[in-house]
Parts: sequence; structure tokens; C-alpha cells
Amino acid sequence: MKTCLIFFFFFYLAILQLYTSVSSSPPLLLPLSHSLSTSKHSSSPLHLLKSSSSRSSARFRRHHHHNHKHQQQLPLPLSSGSDYLLSLSVGSSSSVSLYLDTGSDLVWFPCRPFTCILCESKPIPSSPPSLLSSSASTVPCSSPSCSAAHSSLPSSDLCAISNCPLDLIETGECNTSSYPCPPFYYAYGDGSLVAKLYSDSLSLPPVSVSNFTFGCAHATLAEPIGVAGFGRGRLSFPAQLAAYSPHLGNSFSYCLVSHSFDSDRVRRPSPLILGRFNNEKEKRVETSDDEEEEKKKKSGFVYTEMLENPKHPYFYSVSLQGISVGKRNIPAPAMLRRVDRNGGGGIVVDSGTTFTMLPAKFYNSVVEEFDSRVGRVHERADRVEPGSGMSPCYYLNQTSVKVPTLVLHFAGNGSSVTLPRRNYFYEFMDGGDGKEEKRKVGCLMLMNGGDEAELKSGPGAILGNYQQQGFEVVYDLLNRRVGFAKRKCASLWDTLN
Repeated sequence: MKTCLIFFFFFYLAILQLYTSVSSSPPLLLPLSHSLSTSKHSSSPLHLLKSSSSRSSARFRRHHHHNHKHQQQLPLPLSSGSDYLLSLSVGSSSSVSLYLDTGSDLVWFPCRPFTCILCESKPIPSSPPSLLSSSASTVPCSSPSCSAAHSSLPSSDLCAISNCPLDLIETGECNTSSYPCPPFYYAYGDGSLVAKLYSDSLSLPPVSVSNFTFGCAHATLAEPIGVAGFGRGRLSFPAQLAAYSPHLGNSFSYCLVSHSFDSDRVRRPSPLILGRFNNEKEKRVETSDDEEEEKKKKSGFVYTEMLENPKHPYFYSVSLQGISVGKRNIPAPAMLRRVDRNGGGGIVVDSGTTFTMLPAKFYNSVVEEFDSRVGRVHERADRVEPGSGMSPCYYLNQTSVKVPTLVLHFAGNGSSVTLPRRNYFYEFMDGGDGKEEKRKVGCLMLMNGGDEAELKSGPGAILGNYQQQGFEVVYDLLNRRVGFAKRKCASLWDTLN
């Protein structure tokens, strides 16, 4: 009896120690670099705007085209360019830089030998294609991870594709290294890839995660740089991290340093935080409106609930109720307030799209109100608009320019986000090429996403990373909500580091 009591006493201490270590585990802080910081870009502001707006549009519109039978399972098309890179190491291979993408759910990178078709105009990756580590192992065809990579094909089909004998399929015994997961196809907006699934240890100092599953691509179309998919899915970065440590995988946030395409600002690291600080832990309990407001004041975050999407489960969709331009509130159409049973609607919070995309009628209402205030004072820069991809643009002849405040109203009590002026109105110098004098121009940084009828089967709108600058954006996966808090992100990196 005494021996049993001693055993249970030490067992209790061990459990308590484990719980304490997990619950008090600090978050993991990692630096995100802007893709422009790794290149010696000498492009004019006009060229940067045009390329970024074109990619944003391609990424958004591509998702609403149904040319592929598994289109509903594909991520938002990735647009490389004005995006953020995360460095990590897999196995004993050297560090690789991958795009952080909350609009997709797969982690993959280029592997040697590597061929990229139509990559001449793409940014050159700072890290060359990796050699597979000797410790990497193939994922078996009967693994749930294999089904996830193949748009949820049943394991029996995958075993058959892998040439597993019928008798082993029938007895469920094709789960051996002899029958690895077959290569899979993954498509983005302006590119695609074929990759094989492997598992190896992932190194994020001081953390090392064993059996991390990733795609190794030897051939891609217009995709020279890999992707760290942070969306909602079995193979996504947070999901795999949560299996290793729930504390680190149940919540993540990033704080994008405000840059306005300035070469000095883009070189500053943007903090990526995996996990939450203890003083910001919140239990999912019912609270009164007053208590909720008090909690928001303490944390600095305003939260809005994630919407479940039956066709696109990897999206971080939320409900947009309207946008205020100055004192006028413009209600959002019904499609942005909810997601229907066909997966259409809502606004997706996305790190991989540069500019916010809105449905045409709603976008036009916002622009009309904005133009009624700015256009009566400043001359419209019609010549600049086609070259930038942005509209409306104005010639700014005064040193101080007044523009109306933009506020995003999300679902939830007090869940409104006031955008800093630089997040939606970009000022730059245009001309000076000898033909025309140099003039100061300002453009509204929102984009027309197309008619509602064209957007029925996919996201109604996208909240791009340009509009997320200067906020800590938290993805609270445990409580299924997204939060926004105004921050000085460059200072936050120094403080946390």
C-alpha cells in the first residue's frame, strides 16, 4: 500500500511538472524578411505597384475559375513578390527560405535536382534548392498525410496508384516504405508543382520537431521559391506544430513592419510569434459586453470569429460588416458577412496577397465616397492609374493632404479596425524622366475584385498584407478567432528579442 502511495505521489508530481512546463512555455519568436529585402530592387514605385497589383489580382481571380476537378481543394493562388519569407531547416540540410502563406495548407520547398519552367522573370531565391537529408523518409501511401496531399483521396486508391498488391490493400497492410505516397500536384495562381511527400526533423531553434511532413518538389512551373502554408489543414505548419506542442501550434501571430516599399524599411525583420504569452491567455467563456470590452483593452486586440468554410476549410474567413470612409459607414454586401454552403463569401485574412480585394459594387461605393472628398481638392492622376494598377490616384500639390479615415467593421461587439493612413493611401514621386516634370502622387490602395456573380464559389474579398502592416494579427486557432492590435512592429521585434 505504501509503495502504491509513493508511486502515485511521484506520478502526480511528474504530471504536474509536465503541465507546468507546457502551460508556462514561452512562445517562439522568429524573424520574417520581406522578399524585396533580399533583392537589389531599383524598380520605380510605379513598377512595384503594377507588379504587386497584378499578382494580387491574379491570386484572387484564379481561385474562382473551375478548370480543375479538385479546384475546391486547392489553396488561394500564391503570388510571389511583395511577400514575407520564413527561414527554417529540415533534417541536416541547410536553411531554406519559404513564403509565409496563410492562404494555403502545405509546406514544400525545391529539391535538387530542380527544374523551374518559366521562372526567368521571377525573383531568384536567396537559398538554392536543397538536397534531401539522409534522415528524410518517404511517407507511406496509406498515411492520412498522403490522403491530405492528394485532395483527400482514399488510402486504397493511393495504395493502388503506388502499385501495392490487391491482397495487401484488402488487408490494410500496404503501409510500408516499399509503397510510398505517390507524387502529387499542387496549383497556385501563376504556377504549379509536382512534389513527393517526406518526413524529417524540423529545426526552429531552440525547438526541433520530429516527423515533420513536407513536399519536396523537383519540378515547378513559375514557382522557384517554396511555401510554408499556415492555413487550416492537416499538413499546414501550425497543425503539425500543434501535434508536437499544443502551446506553440494553437495560436500564432505576426506583426508586419510598415514599409511603403521603402528599401530601408523592408530590411527590418517582422516578428512571427508561435504561441502566446502567458498574460494574454484567455479561456473560451461566455462574458458580458462590458467584460469583453475590458479584456480587449488589456490585450489591445479586437477579435472577430472565424467562419467555417465547407469547400475551402483551410481559409481564415471572417465576416466584414462594412467600411467607414470618414463619417459615412458603407454596409458590406451579404456575401461578405457570411459563407454559404457552396463555400462562397466572407473575407479571407491572407498574408500571401499584397492588396485588399473587394467585390466591384462595394469597391465602387467606397471609391465614390473617397473620391468625393479627395477628388474635389486634387486633380485626378488618370495617366498614372493604368501604369500602377491602382485607382483612384491624385496629383498632390500641397504639402499636407487631407484624406478621410478608413475603418473596417468586422462582426462582433467593438470589432472595428481603424487603418493607419499609410496602409491605404500611398504617396510617391512620379515622372522626372526628362519628358515630364516630377510630381507627387497619392493612390488609394484597395482593388476591385470583380462582380459578385463571378465570386460566388470562393472568397468574397481578401484582406491583403499591405493593409495588415503595423498590426499584430493573431490567429487564435483554439478559440477560432482572428485578432488585430495596433503595434510598432519594428519596436516589438526589439522588445521581444
